[in-house]
Amino acid sequence: MHLSPDEMIFWQYGFIKLNGTIVFTWGLMLVLVLGSKLITRKLSIDLQRSHWQNLLEIIVTTINGQIQDLGLAQPEKYLGFLGTLFLFVAAASLCTVIPGYEPPTGSLSTTAALALCVLVAVPLFGIEDQGLRGYLRSYIEPTVVMLPFHLISEVSRTLALAVRLFGNMMSGSMIIAILLTITPFLFPIVMTLLGLLTGMVQAYIFSILAGVYIAAATRVRQLEPPADPKTQQ
Repeated sequence: MHLSPDEMIFWQYGFIKLNGTIVFTWGLMLVLVLGSKLITRKLSIDLQRSHWQNLLEIIVTTINGQIQDLGLAQPEKYLGFLGTLFLFVAAASLCTVIPGYEPPTGSLSTTAALALCVLVAVPLFGIEDQGLRGYLRSYIEPTVVMLPFHLISEVSRTLALAVRLFGNMMSGSMIIAILLTITPFLFPIVMTLLGLLTGMVQAYIFSILAGVYIAAATRVRQLEPPADPKTQQ
């Protein structure tokens, strides 16, 4: 077992390497795309529906409800982005039961890429909701002195997202690798099941944090009500 899929080199030509992180990431994305195509190819609005459609509706409804609980007024607008983040991280963890598979989230490059997606999506959703001027104005509130602090917070929370997910996912693989060398076979199986649960929790936390950042960027400014002429007299 490798501590990181970066250590698995499938092909190399000079400085160009095709490591496990790239292979497992693209393989996982292919599985998610093909799975979504197969599940959604025969959707039904009748009472009799397939088990896969019922599972899909449960997942979509649950994610949609979680997004709405974050304070986002139109959860359907953010469902594609936040739902994809959750499903990717969760599927990366669930596939660890496959022999020879290493979760790409155990590599810092993958978690950094996911965090950068959040870094780009937050201002895009903020600008779409508030406009460019309204979103940029939030960086200088309540005073222009806060501008560098807001910029630092954008970078620091991106690093925190990447490092948190990487550390939690890699630590599970490291513990299992150590236990395989010093304990019988049964105990690492229990730790693997615990790792699956940890991966699902990390997928939930990562998606929720991304949703919180988007909710903060898309908050609608409450305009003060016009003054009543009678009260001014």
